[in-house]
Amino acid sequence: MALEKITEVSGRGVSVPGDAIDTDRIIPARFMKCVTFDGLGEYLFYDVRKNEDGTDTEHPLNDPRYSGATILLSGDNFGCGSSREHAPQALYRYGFRGIIAESFAEIFFGNCTTLGIPCFSASKEAIARIVSAVEKDPAVEITMDVSAQEIRFAGETVKAFIRDTALSGLVNGQWDAIGELLEAKKEVEVVSSRLPYFAA
Repeated sequence: MALEKITEVSGRGVSVPGDAIDTDRIIPARFMKCVTFDGLGEYLFYDVRKNEDGTDTEHPLNDPRYSGATILLSGDNFGCGSSREHAPQALYRYGFRGIIAESFAEIFFGNCTTLGIPCFSASKEAIARIVSAVEKDPAVEITMDVSAQEIRFAGETVKAFIRDTALSGLVNGQWDAIGELLEAKKEVEVVSSRLPYFAA
């Protein structure tokens, strides 16, 4: 089965403000002992969403107005720090399907792309306009148009940027290299059978 072609992502948004939000803040290391990624969404931003006694803080993801948001808005250098794949997985398992920030850490960006999560870079001013619209009306729909590299919301449109390789992979359904390899299993077996170092 071919991978889904991701040409746009639409949904409600939530802002998690700040620059250099690193992967340890996104998913603390102590929650990375899991065998699978299932359930990681529960621990997304855990140390800033929860008090020591386990009660909720005033974090945006705890605000019922933004419940069900699927597009995350943030600042500069989002996803920096260690290269843990668990961070994009936690975001995906929580329900996020798109991220808009000023810029992204390189490995984090790549790990998101292989999950089919478009990461749009936009200007601080453009993001502020989107955040303002979301704060006025949390139900406002945001559309991340991958093909056009633009974001539409509340009757407005702002430009965004996504790297060419990610854009091509998403819109052509080639965003997961491992998935492509598994789909081409028969072709891989044919080629490998011709290679002497694969011979039994």
